[in-house]
Amino acid sequence: MARTTAGLPDGVRITDYISLGVVAKTFPKAMVMDILERTGKTSARQRDLPAHVVVYYVIALALYMQSSTREVLRCLLEAVQWLTNQEVEPKVAVRSSISQARIRLGWEPIRLLHDEIVHPIATKGTPGAWYRQWRVVSIDGSTLDVPDEVENKEAFGTQAAPGHGATAFPIIRFVSLCEVGTHVLFGTRMAPYAVGEVTLAEEVLPLLKPDMLCLADRGFYSYRLWKLAHETGAELVWRLKIGLILPREKNLPDGSFLSTFYESAADRKKSRNGIQVRVVEYTLEGLSDAESSYRLATTILDPDQAPAKELAALYHERWEIESSFDELKTHLRGRQITLRSKTPDLVKQEFYGMMMAHFAIRGLMHEAALKEEVDPDRLSFLHAVRVIRRKMARIASIPPSAQIGIS
Repeated sequence: MARTTAGLPDGVRITDYISLGVVAKTFPKAMVMDILERTGKTSARQRDLPAHVVVYYVIALALYMQSSTREVLRCLLEAVQWLTNQEVEPKVAVRSSISQARIRLGWEPIRLLHDEIVHPIATKGTPGAWYRQWRVVSIDGSTLDVPDEVENKEAFGTQAAPGHGATAFPIIRFVSLCEVGTHVLFGTRMAPYAVGEVTLAEEVLPLLKPDMLCLADRGFYSYRLWKLAHETGAELVWRLKIGLILPREKNLPDGSFLSTFYESAADRKKSRNGIQVRVVEYTLEGLSDAESSYRLATTILDPDQAPAKELAALYHERWEIESSFDELKTHLRGRQITLRSKTPDLVKQEFYGMMMAHFAIRGLMHEAALKEEVDPDRLSFLHAVRVIRRKMARIASIPPSAQIGIS
């Protein structure tokens, strides 16, 4: 049976499905062109698909995971045509030309654009984004399946399934920081599946800032990572394994106590290279899925600045990052089992395009939440995706950068 190309319903225009203004506002053409220039990826000659249009196309791929690559390009070019008042019918390249354009662009400019623009967006007026004076963020990791191609298997690897060999698809692993109040994922790094989350965290944690308070689960604790994160000036509240040796050096009025981290038993014995921490231990009564006990360590040594009960409640906000991962893997990816790129470089390109699409949607949701004076958590990510796909933003909402045009 011949395959049917996935497309949008007959008679539907891009102006019914996507506000290019959302993407153009978040990733202005001037910034895109600057990054292309710095990475040597500007188009050497006029092409049907110049490099900066391909950048927007890579982001659009994540908004239309269920459509074919040519259909996504048709949508994008119709939007460009509308914005620039062009009457000429847009020329949609064949699949091979699209692939060649993506290969010419590479993945480095996409990651650089991601790194320079994707960042926390909460203002002081954003509900749920702050604990006292600190911006609350968390760190965690997840995985995504990619197409079952030889190159992808060699580059990314697969997960061993006990008794059944390897999993069907190659897998990429990624670690992100998440601004808890807005669900914005930033500082993301990806790698082959065999690279552990702790290893990736060494690249992510240095992106913390002094105004942040970082939450992390017990799987991330090590002396090295704690020191790396603490040196950024950020405050930390990380869960620890119960078996970690932490003598009570000083009891504090709120029930917490001071102790010291050491890198090795030899350092502990000689009391050298220690890092003083405050430890909070607690239990959760009456919850069937709660664990028997919890132990947190924090860099905030003064209990008046962050009482133990408040930190215990705050730590459980860490799970907000799981909602962000679900937004990526369920609502953006939809029924698509894997990413669509068939080579490692294009997988990386597509992945960072997906992260930028998520950021653009979350930025739109944050603006809406501020206007309505509600917590961004109360807004539906799925609904926002549908609005961006199906509703044409009013002309007045298209930013000046988009009015200049992206063609």
